[in-house]
Amino acid sequence: MFRIALAQMNATVGDLEGNAEKILRFAEEARKEGADLVAFPELALTGYPPEDLLLKPSFIEGNLRVLRELVPKLKGIISVVGFVDKDADIYNAAAIVADGKMVGVYHKVYLPNYGVFDEDRYFKPGSEYPVFASDDLTFGVNICEDIWYPGGPTYFQSLKGDADLIVNISSSPYHMGKGHHRERMLSTRASDNIVIVAFVNMVGGQDELVFDGHSLVFDERGEKLAEGAWFEEELLVVDLPVGEVFRTRLHDPRRRRVNLEEGEVPRISVPKFGRSPKPPIS
Repeated sequence: MFRIALAQMNATVGDLEGNAEKILRFAEEARKEGADLVAFPELALTGYPPEDLLLKPSFIEGNLRVLRELVPKLKGIISVVGFVDKDADIYNAAAIVADGKMVGVYHKVYLPNYGVFDEDRYFKPGSEYPVFASDDLTFGVNICEDIWYPGGPTYFQSLKGDADLIVNISSSPYHMGKGHHRERMLSTRASDNIVIVAFVNMVGGQDELVFDGHSLVFDERGEKLAEGAWFEEELLVVDLPVGEVFRTRLHDPRRRRVNLEEGEVPRISVPKFGRSPKPPIS
């Protein structure tokens, strides 16, 4: 049994040190709960949306410095942390940290540029769909808008990368009916790709945006396994029946017939992280 923790936290835009402290507290709580992996919302380190702070090189460098200081403290667990990555440009990114060491980075592919979103103005889109694998599990990470596309990263990570689990980190703002719409989409994405989907969302208010939390987990048949509180910080801890993914795929020929596009899904090794025995979930 693989145990995941979803930390739906209220990040403050621009408060890098404060957000890092909150990430560390949630990670320590998740480790005490026996979680193998803890996931944090999109851009949890910077807060969302950071907007024109992203035009300040000192802010980008500060976010990278704080991440470097945070990584070695995330011991005894796999952590997925939203931050801003940088090379010749900047990316909306997720750091994958295993037992205090950075093992990989995912860059958001689909950047929303409608309604309240303006990510094309700030970020360069990613172009790869890596998966992370050990003897226990293969999982993919993607970010918010990425999972809304049927043929997007979830499709490639699941059907070509053989991921058992997709972790989607989001800062998805609330509007009337959004929760129901989101649940239907995530259930469909899980069943279509025969994969467990774990979605973690931000809570709190930033300017005119309100984030509702309501993190969700669906099994490979699209059945809801767990849901987080609405509009409250919470650590949602869930045991995942990852062995059932392989069993279900054996009985479903669809994935064998999928005409996948050219190209490989990068496969990154991580240490064995299925720990047992586990304490009861509190």
